[in-house]
Amino acid sequence: MTNTALRETAFPDAVVTEAIRWVEQSGPLDDAQAMRTAASRAADGPTQITDRALQLGERIGLQPELARARQWSPWVLLGLVALIVVAGLGLAGNVIGGGERHINVIVALVSLLGLHALTLLLWLVSLWLPLGSFNTASLGWIWLSLTARVAGGKRGQAPVLVRATTGLLARARLLPWAFGLVSHGIWSLSFAVVLAAMLFALAFRSYTLSWETTILDPAFFVRAVQVLGWAPSQLGFPVPDAATVLAVAPGTASAGGQRTWALWLTGCIVVYGLLPRLALVLLSAAIWKRRSKALQPDWREPYYRKLLARFAALAPAAIVDADPGRVRGTVPTGLSAAELQDALFVVGFELPPDMPWPPAALPANTTQVLRIDGSAPARRALLDQLAQARPRTVLLVCHAASSPDRGTERFVREVLAHCGECRLWLADTPGAAATQRWLDWLRDTELERITASDRLDAALQGLGATTP
Repeated sequence: MTNTALRETAFPDAVVTEAIRWVEQSGPLDDAQAMRTAASRAADGPTQITDRALQLGERIGLQPELARARQWSPWVLLGLVALIVVAGLGLAGNVIGGGERHINVIVALVSLLGLHALTLLLWLVSLWLPLGSFNTASLGWIWLSLTARVAGGKRGQAPVLVRATTGLLARARLLPWAFGLVSHGIWSLSFAVVLAAMLFALAFRSYTLSWETTILDPAFFVRAVQVLGWAPSQLGFPVPDAATVLAVAPGTASAGGQRTWALWLTGCIVVYGLLPRLALVLLSAAIWKRRSKALQPDWREPYYRKLLARFAALAPAAIVDADPGRVRGTVPTGLSAAELQDALFVVGFELPPDMPWPPAALPANTTQVLRIDGSAPARRALLDQLAQARPRTVLLVCHAASSPDRGTERFVREVLAHCGECRLWLADTPGAAATQRWLDWLRDTELERITASDRLDAALQGLGATTP
């Protein structure tokens, strides 16, 4: 059997389906026609729910707005990238564009990597926090929000679409990775632009690179430069030695020392800025590809389970156990005397709606008087009661004019398994022929042990005094 809960739904369809769920939290939509159409188009529940959601979404404008968002998203991303690149160029200009052409390498390093390090730390923390509180401050979240705002305007369905999208991403454990894919990509491009601008300026202009301090010991800078330069040195970038670091006075450092400082600064930006972002872009893309199949609504949600029940009610009746011919079954032996309780159950089974109930002249010791319509839930509830009560006698009241069928036989056998004795009263008999039909049926089904009568007093014989 196919597990319909594992059927894949396209991500845009899943977003619309989830969005309809959020919309209907404020009140159900008129979906009578959508339910009938979806039920006729598909056989499995998840596909029917998706089809219904797509019809309702088209009516309230979800799909057009989602299509506009998909059209605008690359342009919004391009604008965001341009803004970040301009900011990066401005930052690089502040580092290398001074009139004195003097660069404090420590200040430059902190300026170029400080915000990057802070946002990267927050993103890493969001991987372990529920729903990633810090994701709302990421470039990915800004891109998504701007896209929704541009596509939907002030009165559109943008909030519900954003909520549906982030909900699906969170359920698939993709929210930080999806936003990270955008954020890391933008940061990577920004670092590439900054490095290009720096290398161009350092290649064709003369700068003096040094460090300055008022309260720190020079040995601290020597050690910091050595520690920060270890990772870049593994890629071939030079590290200033102690003599080069201590030669901080303008004009005292040699040209070779200035070149070493410039390459050290470049290596730190590459290793601590560009490469981590590029690696996280690749990691985010790989995790997206691996988990993207989980971008599905949770069909176990109560909202979806109610819809599945509604679609099941619309399904046409089907014969699930076609009659293969008469199969002789064993008659349940019933419960032993030690297991029984002194109780009498009177049960009306599939009686006409206009038939008076309960019947008059029942014994005073009657424990329960019930009436069921023959549906599966009603039968199950009655059998559960019988299994708990274990009555000595069950009196089934049936309409004599009706014809017993396989369902009646199955029910009678189940009742016999939960009591000590079962009797049958054929109420409102139209004549001897109807009574005989039931007696013949009991014989043919090997249920002769059941006492049947078309008179209530005969069916109750020996069960105690009747009520006046």
